Amino acid sequence: MTTYRVAVIGLGVGRGHVEEAWANLPGKFELAVVCDLDAKRRRDVAAQYGCDASEDFDGVIAREDIDIVDICTPPALHMPQVKAALAAGKHVVCEKPLAGSLDDIAELERAAAEARGVLMPVFQYRFGSGAMAARRIIDEGIAGKALVATAETHWYRDAAYFDNPWRGTLKAELGGTMTTHAIHIHDMMTWMMGPVAAVFGRMDTRIHAIETEDVASASIAFTSGAVGSVSACTASQDEFSRLFMAFENVSFETTRAPYAVGRGPWTITARDHDRQARCDRIAADCANTPERFTGQMTAFHETLEAGAPPPVGVADARAAIAFLTAFYRSAATGRQIDLPLDDNDPARAGWLAAVG
Repeated sequence: MTTYRVAVIGLGVGRGHVEEAWANLPGKFELAVVCDLDAKRRRDVAAQYGCDASEDFDGVIAREDIDIVDICTPPALHMPQVKAALAAGKHVVCEKPLAGSLDDIAELERAAAEARGVLMPVFQYRFGSGAMAARRIIDEGIAGKALVATAETHWYRDAAYFDNPWRGTLKAELGGTMTTHAIHIHDMMTWMMGPVAAVFGRMDTRIHAIETEDVASASIAFTSGAVGSVSACTASQDEFSRLFMAFENVSFETTRAPYAVGRGPWTITARDHDRQARCDRIAADCANTPERFTGQMTAFHETLEAGAPPPVGVADARAAIAFLTAFYRSAATGRQIDLPLDDNDPARAGWLAAVG
């Protein structure tokens, strides 16, 4: 078994990657270096995990002993840093959003196709016993036709959270609660329900002194004919996430855990006794599935060892970026936006103009 040496760039979200995955899966990965502009933060993490510390991104990706570069920096930096790490011959893991436009995603797809390394976006909600059981039930045809879904991301962020030079800014964060917080549960919903065909969105900034939205909702039509809704907020005193999906034969409801929607047990209700028994057996089989970053990075190691595509690919990030592009344009114009966008649609260059 290969042990891959990892560099983590950015120790905000990146510290969670270290704790749950890179330092928690010995034999599979070795944390080699952490890179952050905050000297105390990088020194503290390096001392805790016995790795190198650096503030020099270019120097880190140039190291020959680094196999994987994990990019957890502010969103506006993702595109150039992913390209640089791929050009340096590394496997690259990148937090959401992978990029700020469909044009940028297309550029990253081309770069990844030409690179020695593999590019994997982070969508950790897909990993966990609840999510894996639901996906297997759907894939095995037990659930039947998709009907309707509701995805809720109702979290709380105080003023201190936004007391940061990049949070809540259009230029650096690329969007608000729909981009930063709800993107994961939306990804899970479309992973289960299928591609999005149309979006009608609304957003506002009602509580926080920020440039980006702190409340948002969207009505979705899927290509299958199913419908769905997404809502998000960063000022909810009751902090929870929830995904409900109704299929022809089975309904699924997650727990309310705000940051681990893939975690089981989900409430899985089938139409009849036989289907319920099949669902229960699958849920039992999936009961010990690793969740969140542990689950995604474990699956990543398996695909690297097998020379297979990563468990989450750039196409998954493209679907999320397409949804965000449609959502922000709809919220700005007050009309439904159909997907996919035409190849010459100016919105493919990004949604910041619509947000601003």
